[in-house]
Amino acid sequence: MSKQRRGNPDLRRAVTAPAPSNEALEARLRDWLSPGTFANLKTVNDQTRQLRDRVLTLPVMAAIVLSLVYRRMSGLSEALRVLEQEGLLWAEAQLVSKQALSDRLRTLPASLFAHLLAQVLERMQCYSPSTCVPTVWQAVQQRFGVVWLADGSTLEALAKTLDSLPQQASGLGGKMMMIVEAFSHRPVAAWYTVEAHAHDQRWNTALIERLPKGGLLLFDLGFFNFVWFDAFTTAEKYFLTRWKQKTTGKVTRVLSQGSRYRDEILELGVYRSNPCRYPLRRVSVLWGRTWHTYLTNVLDPEQLSAQQVCDLYAQRWRIEEAFLLTKRLLGLAYLWVGGSNGVQIQLYATWIFYAVLIDLCAEVALALQQPLERISVEMVFRSLYHFSQARQQGRAEALVPFLVQFQHSFGLLKAQRKRHRRLHAQMLDIWAEPLT
Repeated sequence: MSKQRRGNPDLRRAVTAPAPSNEALEARLRDWLSPGTFANLKTVNDQTRQLRDRVLTLPVMAAIVLSLVYRRMSGLSEALRVLEQEGLLWAEAQLVSKQALSDRLRTLPASLFAHLLAQVLERMQCYSPSTCVPTVWQAVQQRFGVVWLADGSTLEALAKTLDSLPQQASGLGGKMMMIVEAFSHRPVAAWYTVEAHAHDQRWNTALIERLPKGGLLLFDLGFFNFVWFDAFTTAEKYFLTRWKQKTTGKVTRVLSQGSRYRDEILELGVYRSNPCRYPLRRVSVLWGRTWHTYLTNVLDPEQLSAQQVCDLYAQRWRIEEAFLLTKRLLGLAYLWVGGSNGVQIQLYATWIFYAVLIDLCAEVALALQQPLERISVEMVFRSLYHFSQARQQGRAEALVPFLVQFQHSFGLLKAQRKRHRRLHAQMLDIWAEPLT
């Protein structure tokens, strides 16, 4: 019997040779990270010296870390070799020692990359508004203004640690909290803590402050908290989550029901000393042999129907897909440095490139006249190599038309499998029942 191998399988299969440069993708990165973007951060000073007076300035560091992500380089040494030979993005070819880069990753304020991510997302929202909202969800998007997903994810174990820096007892790289748009899949905001086992509810205040008035936030059971539910209603904001088992509640009114679903208003925690001060709405649906129950403070079925409550919560898995893509596909499962500052820089740089990649997928979806959820982000990313070769051979000029032309061979559209059709038919059967 074979012996089970220890360690992270992502690191055992790490790519050793960097991917070729892609002019079209680099042009997109330059568009969103124009020189004016870096100029806006000149007022942020380093603790020791001005960033402009350093060889490894913010633009150079941004070029290095973004290239590490999008070209899937194996580490800092490989990035420095490419920087010396051909340059990276907007950074000209130059010789930099690995020690200098490692020190800079520890001392360059990670808050600069956080501001950089925020500026890129703001520009995308202004100049590239989402056009990929499915028709079935356009009315919901208009009613709430924004529909966001929130969740936290623990980073992988540090591949290398530095004795000079304090390390967590777990050896993990920390924890990130993300907000992602439900329909366009774009990141909205990111937070980080070195505490790998931090509870999701430590970001409750930040999340509700970031959500605009009238917006809808979807989250999982890790945020289940009566006080937080009341805070949403008080601030005139909305949430949607799962029902937690063994939670007590008193039903005050049944809005509608059928043999396989039930929509009702209830008072939560009536037998506790600190119950919810506002009524909430519980929607239950029977899928197969299992009842799935959801909780929201959207009390009006005209604003959000029972079917929309159930179908909308299924969109929460989009943020899980985002975590999977950033970790497995874009290399966030491999952390370059052992210090928390470098981990944050890698985290923000990865989400910057992820936002650019999602923007490209949105254009592909628009060109193919398909919903964004049908587009395989992984295959779009892997197809960039084929475009680089075609561009070098003079067979292609524009990226999106090339991807559309070879969509079948590249597998850009996700297959509609039999189980998907069966679930869709079951959903239609459930909600076709007459209301009572």
